[in-house]
Amino acid sequence: MGYFWFIAQIVTVALVYLIASTGPTIPAIIDAVQNGTDPEDALTSMATLASVVLGMAGGLLVCWLWLRSEGRVAEVFDLTRPPPGGWRKALAWAAGATVAIVAIFLVGAPLVEALGMETPDASFVLDFVTESPLMFTLWVLGVAWLAAGLGEELLYRGFLMDRLERLRGIGNSTAAVLIIQAVLFGLPHAYQGAGGMVLTGSIGLLLGWVRLRFGGNLWACVLAHGAVDTIMMSLAYADKLGWVQV
Repeated sequence: MGYFWFIAQIVTVALVYLIASTGPTIPAIIDAVQNGTDPEDALTSMATLASVVLGMAGGLLVCWLWLRSEGRVAEVFDLTRPPPGGWRKALAWAAGATVAIVAIFLVGAPLVEALGMETPDASFVLDFVTESPLMFTLWVLGVAWLAAGLGEELLYRGFLMDRLERLRGIGNSTAAVLIIQAVLFGLPHAYQGAGGMVLTGSIGLLLGWVRLRFGGNLWACVLAHGAVDTIMMSLAYADKLGWVQV
């Protein structure tokens, strides 16, 4: 694949993602402009959830269209039965990756702080997640598992890694593919601060490696990603209820 088509595909995916995710937030933006307030203060949990889900749906639709033009949808969005070892191996790897990701957060947070970077702060999102039992349920199902667990893995470990593997001058270097997709995975998490981007990028590196170990099959990545996000949201909600202290 040449650089022109690579850039065209990435840009169109990003643009549609941004446009689709903006729709649910328009009322908050209008309200903020009229009242001279911060748009974040006018956002609701439901609007933010819808923004995340619709943005991912729009981005994946464009990915699907590009892949369909090549006849490679099933190959790249590989959600078939896991290869040799089957589901047992996939579940074991997903569990191991989940533990590793939690360890990255636990060890990495104080490390990035020691290096002078902001520690990851997802309180803006977690405040929406813990707003009510209903919103907690919707965020776990709609974001942790659908938009993030499934959607981000299809987008980053599926579409993006495949594009990089086919990109002239890059695709023959596994290390370059892993690093570039990890960096691009970390950048959209800028709302968590510099430390959040570094840690998220590290997680992207791990998940990219897991994807390679499974020959492109995405189930282990999807399960690990969804499990980690569910754990984080559940701990935040339990903390709000006074069940644990996080």
